[in-house]
Amino acid sequence: MFNHIHIGRRAFLQTSLFAAAGSQFALGEQKYYESIEGQAKSTIFIYLPGGISAQESFDPKTVAPLEYRGSMSAINTNVAGIQINERFSKTAQVMDKLTIIRSMTHGEAAHERGTNSVFTGYKPSPALSYPSIGSVVSHEFGSRNNVPAYICVPERPNEFAGTGYLSNAYAPFALGSDPASDNFKVRDLSINITDEHFTRRRNLLDIVNKNMTERVNSDAVKAMNTFYDKAYDLVGSQKAQDAFDIEKEKPEVRDRYGRNQAGARMLMSRRLVEAGARFVTMTYGGWDMHQDIFSGINSQVPPFDQAFAALIQDLTERGLLDSTLVCVISEFGRTPKVNKDAGRDHWPKVFSSILAGGGIKGGMTYGTTDATGTEPEDNPVTVPHWATTIYHQMGINADKELMAPGDRPIEIVDFGEVIQDIIA
Repeated sequence: MFNHIHIGRRAFLQTSLFAAAGSQFALGEQKYYESIEGQAKSTIFIYLPGGISAQESFDPKTVAPLEYRGSMSAINTNVAGIQINERFSKTAQVMDKLTIIRSMTHGEAAHERGTNSVFTGYKPSPALSYPSIGSVVSHEFGSRNNVPAYICVPERPNEFAGTGYLSNAYAPFALGSDPASDNFKVRDLSINITDEHFTRRRNLLDIVNKNMTERVNSDAVKAMNTFYDKAYDLVGSQKAQDAFDIEKEKPEVRDRYGRNQAGARMLMSRRLVEAGARFVTMTYGGWDMHQDIFSGINSQVPPFDQAFAALIQDLTERGLLDSTLVCVISEFGRTPKVNKDAGRDHWPKVFSSILAGGGIKGGMTYGTTDATGTEPEDNPVTVPHWATTIYHQMGINADKELMAPGDRPIEIVDFGEVIQDIIA
């Protein structure tokens, strides 16, 4: 009887292993999902480098002791029961369009590692460089209306905003200068030649590219060919070029956003998604406030507050908010306790993000933190969950596997789940 039981267990284990292997193989077959545009046709990804304080922005701790809550006050928004920092007075008036995720959390306390996480959805790895969300979107959907799929305003903000293990063909198009600057002009966008000369150059380039591709089979050559094709499409389309011309906006619209970095960059972002860009990454400010955080907030927030509220209102009025996902994120938050220099230090355990439009509910907060902003209390949101939700709204299944060097299938995001409660 004992031997019979022993053999049965062995057979069971063997059968289970084979079944598991078969299931894994079947699952692998299912991981090449086709990406089909979701409700969010475009995303404006607003990155606040340095780590904005949740306590001085979207998760004020009004009943905490002074050394935790800080010296700034909270104000009511246009949604009953939701308060944010006093300096975000205009953002407070569009709260009905926003979801604030207050329970963002990860374990990366260094700027570079935190930045890597929020731009790619992955923890940093010494073995593999992961693609940014923008590059994945470019890979899955390509360009639209001759406008680059993935654009950085004004420059690529960091190394993690690039293609990672994907081809350089999915790299972002960067403006090259700040749209807030005098005599702003997008680098290399215009050429002073006739249409005939333009066509002759393109035909000649096609011949050279065909010959080079036949001789050299490499990502660098293919990516360069793709780059030139996209560049010619852009330069050859007046409508696409016009999207980059901020001077075409009415003066009152520019005033509404603000004639400063925050205003010009957010207005440019709106122009680009309206023209067909699928993913626009824009950066604003410096939020690494280890000293005198209250002066820093007073300086940095008002231009952002004006421009962000204008962006949400403008997208709404143009009928674009439903199809445009707007995201605000930093690489981490700040310490719950104010330090001896009246600043706050790095704190990845708790930070906030805003999502709006693109099928996201408005007028709500998601997740809570404890009374001092030290730990998430309810519904902690990991970066993979957050990134998976962005991809989901754009129509990309984050379980899909893309091919890394060495023919290694890598999921777009690992261990991520869609945050269903915030989806309209």
